[in-house]
Amino acid sequence: MEEKKNVNQISIELKEDVAQGIYSNLAIITHSSSEFVIDFVRVMPGVPKAEVKSRIILTPEHAKRFLMALKDNVAKYENTHGAIKQMEGAGGAMIPLNFGGPTAQA
Repeated sequence: MEEKKNVNQISIELKEDVAQGIYSNLAIITHSSSEFVIDFVRVMPGVPKAEVKSRIILTPEHAKRFLMALKDNVAKYENTHGAIKQMEGAGGAMIPLNFGGPTAQA
């Protein structure tokens, strides 16, 4: 008897260079009526210029699914490791430009 292949199954390949990942400590999100754009940026202390390391473009439907999946994963993380602290500043979340370390002096 011939086995039927599951048509809903997808094989996902993770290439070695992508598996290494890209470090980002800032995400900038913009959108239009047809897409969401997430730019992942690495901000370094003492460097006045930051570079976009990766850009992901999503449809609104995929952006919503991503939001739900991220919420679910943050909740699971906090259940295991405790609440994630948020740094708040004027107008919302603040970017820690000194990265929590001592301020350099000359």
